[in-house]
Amino acid sequence: MNLTAPFLAADFYQNRFREYFTRTVTVDPAPFLTPLTRNLESGAAVLDVGCGSGRDLLWLKERGFKPVGFERSPGLADLARAHSGCRVITGDFEHFDFSAFSVAAVMACGSLVHVPHQRLSPVIRHILQALSPGGFFYVSLKKGENTKVDNSGRTFYLWEPEQLADLLPDLGLTIRHVSASRSALNSKDDWLAWVLRLTP
Repeated sequence: MNLTAPFLAADFYQNRFREYFTRTVTVDPAPFLTPLTRNLESGAAVLDVGCGSGRDLLWLKERGFKPVGFERSPGLADLARAHSGCRVITGDFEHFDFSAFSVAAVMACGSLVHVPHQRLSPVIRHILQALSPGGFFYVSLKKGENTKVDNSGRTFYLWEPEQLADLLPDLGLTIRHVSASRSALNSKDDWLAWVLRLTP
């Protein structure tokens, strides 16, 4: 059976969730999440879409925010709940109904890296249903051109700043902060991160 890249990525997180948890849970999120949280009031509700290990949920909770996680992999969702003590919803972010939420911020911290370029705009539009008008959207993507496939068969879709900037007006998003950093896990990878605001 010839599986396409999205299925290979999903298979990795379904079957190797403990490996992924162990590798990512100890990374300090302060350098990349502080630009988002400085825009939020104490106690603000935050939805972490693709919360992975629950690392960022715990960090947010410890700083007085009210985070809820969302994770496709049931195994990772269980570990995230245990690690963070936060509510974690299991589901597929392309099909889940986010309209019942009305949060101050939505995060997609590395969770959209396997979404093909042509699908990113509709995926973001769908996720933004969870965000209150005037709320903040954080997204981080790997920097580069075209795609990259790692040793586990996962395809990462790479972005340059101007590519994402071109999508924002139609999504009703404006840029509040942009940053670039070297990956804490792989010195060959660079990340781009945006703090965006939804038009009130």
